[in-house]
Amino acid sequence: MSDTIFALSSAPGRAGVAVVRISGPHAGAALEALAGEVPAPRVARLTSLRDPGTGTAIDRALILWFPGPASATGEDVAELHLHGGRAVIHGAIEALSAVPGLRPAEAGEYTRRAFENGKLDLSEVEGLADLIEAETAAQRGQALRQMGGALSLRTEIWRERLVRALAHLEAEIDFADEELPDGLELAVRSTIAALREEMMAALDDGGRGERIRDGLSVVILGPPNAGKSSLLNALARRDVAIVSEHAGTTRDVIEVHLDLGGYPVTFSDTAGLRRLQTGGEAEAVEAEGISRAISRAAASDLKLAMFDIRAAREPDAATLAVLDRDSLVVLNKADLAHEPVGIEIAGHRPSIVSLATGEGLPELIARLSEAAARRLENPGAAVAITRARHRAAFGDAVDALERSMAAPAIEMAAEDLRLAIRALGRIAGRVDVEEVLDVIFREFCIGK
Repeated sequence: MSDTIFALSSAPGRAGVAVVRISGPHAGAALEALAGEVPAPRVARLTSLRDPGTGTAIDRALILWFPGPASATGEDVAELHLHGGRAVIHGAIEALSAVPGLRPAEAGEYTRRAFENGKLDLSEVEGLADLIEAETAAQRGQALRQMGGALSLRTEIWRERLVRALAHLEAEIDFADEELPDGLELAVRSTIAALREEMMAALDDGGRGERIRDGLSVVILGPPNAGKSSLLNALARRDVAIVSEHAGTTRDVIEVHLDLGGYPVTFSDTAGLRRLQTGGEAEAVEAEGISRAISRAAASDLKLAMFDIRAAREPDAATLAVLDRDSLVVLNKADLAHEPVGIEIAGHRPSIVSLATGEGLPELIARLSEAAARRLENPGAAVAITRARHRAAFGDAVDALERSMAAPAIEMAAEDLRLAIRALGRIAGRVDVEEVLDVIFREFCIGK
């Protein structure tokens, strides 16, 4: 971290503005070399940039100066706001490469320095990464909350309560001869039980945080020629799947990632479900496609079964076999129906559509959006678990609390509390056992 690093922080390619960021002890010297000055902190200044080696003009640009520690990385930071032409960016990068003490930044190095300097904790770093990758409003909102410290704050509150509880147990163990409040151990065990319940409630969220990050998985199932590929194309508003009247056209799973009512959803078109006769290479390939369709259905968050409306009274048995009570049923080809259809299929109220005319499609999309919202919204949740790492750490903490509650000796209970505190510390990347002593002496004034 003694090096000074630089890199293009905006997207590569032509643009109206390109931002080059410099971070480290020689950031000020880099500004001096290219601009001939260091402006007042946090005040944009329009100036000419020149190559310090040749004196060649690079650009007329805005420069900014953020002296550490009041900067994004905690170090001295300079920014060059250039015109976004390739030649301009190349000229600035070449000029910075010639400045002594500077080197190109590695992937993620700015954020790593922000973490090392206490500007971001690990969960906030992950929130920043999610924000950069966000494609829908729900993903953006969740990432902003995490980057703003929502997960860190809740975890830190739990951790501080555990540190205080551990301090009380340590006081019972190490300072038994001192005048301590009565019923201290009983109060600690009550706190542990309450914290365990709160953490269990956070874990029992149905994986909503991970689903918002990765997208809700919806698999489209049905017999051949029901219109599955046509539905995928209609949802995507482009031709992503081959549509044909011949059965067995779709052999593999085709995925499309969409923004559905602000929620990320991955739709998967699958091979038509039907019974095949054994024999023949073509049928072997289609059989593999059917097997993949069934496997994808088992792993999906939501199953959407599509049938030809003309066969609705005798729906495909292979498709019915993979449905569950939360599945959505769609009857396609309403334009070919000769009479109104008022029928339930396996207890499900079907959506009636015609993908040829667009009839019923807006209503189906609204129904899908509602289904996504039900599975992803969790307005009462105090904390959103967005990664397997978070879930594992909370799970370890809960396990340690359960052992602490059941511990036959106070020393064993205290050790399990330490493990729970360490597990919560992994969320934000902070583990500090010394603060236990701080709480002991601050709250009980032992040794006066």
